[in-house]
Amino acid sequence: MTASNHPSFLAGLIGAGIQASRTPSMHEREGAEQGMRYVYRLIDIDKLGLGPEALPDLVQAARRMGFDGLNVTYPCKQAIIPLLDELSDDARQLGAVNTVVFRDGRSHGHNTDWWGFAESFRRGLPDVKRDTAVQLGAGGAGAAVAHAALALGVGRLSIFDRDRSRAAGLAAELSARFGEGRAVAGTDLAKDVAESCGLIHCTPTGMAKLPGLPLPAEFLHPALWVAEIVYFPLETELLRVARGLGCRTLDGGGMAVFQAVGAFELITGVRPDAERMRGHFASM
Repeated sequence: MTASNHPSFLAGLIGAGIQASRTPSMHEREGAEQGMRYVYRLIDIDKLGLGPEALPDLVQAARRMGFDGLNVTYPCKQAIIPLLDELSDDARQLGAVNTVVFRDGRSHGHNTDWWGFAESFRRGLPDVKRDTAVQLGAGGAGAAVAHAALALGVGRLSIFDRDRSRAAGLAAELSARFGEGRAVAGTDLAKDVAESCGLIHCTPTGMAKLPGLPLPAEFLHPALWVAEIVYFPLETELLRVARGLGCRTLDGGGMAVFQAVGAFELITGVRPDAERMRGHFASM
């Protein structure tokens, strides 16, 4: 498909507290650069006074209104799965969807989060030690990032979540995929962080509407690299404290850009200019 034979696209982002998202601007600007009329709308369930239980109605409304695709973010990446007709292999393995494409009367769920994180990590922390790492959060984004971390060569990933059974379930799935013991549900956060090379943060803590640290500041140490997926604000309190200690850090901007690169191609069928999208993100 080329832009000339389908120049008009309508897409949206479903999630909670997303008014500050840079995703619409990235998609619309790249669409304009490609010669498309690309309209991208926010569907903020917080602003609408709704919860994830409203997803069936929202997805049905998007289909009826002629949307070509949706991006999906917290807290809907897992709840949307039963509403879709088909899943890509990545989305099925990860149990999370961040991109939905409507085509030929059917809805197709995809996951570009894991590739987005991996590409950002390769560029931002290319030479760090990866023997061990701790991950905070085992939700939809966490499942994708954990997959990426092991694909990037993290030897052993300790996963922590408020719901310990969710952390254990994700660790079991990852070990089945990557090898026994590659991922475990952590039990002692202070000890694991002290003994790890890196920390990956995949919870909403640190977002503009949920400020704060996801773990006690005293757990951090200078030998740790810290990777964040929150990107608004770009410097979360976690990154600020970690940088103050001398940690190497990776902000959530790269993942935001590269997941959008993948989603843009899925929705439009046109390959975007990733460097141009990075530049536009940085300009915001």
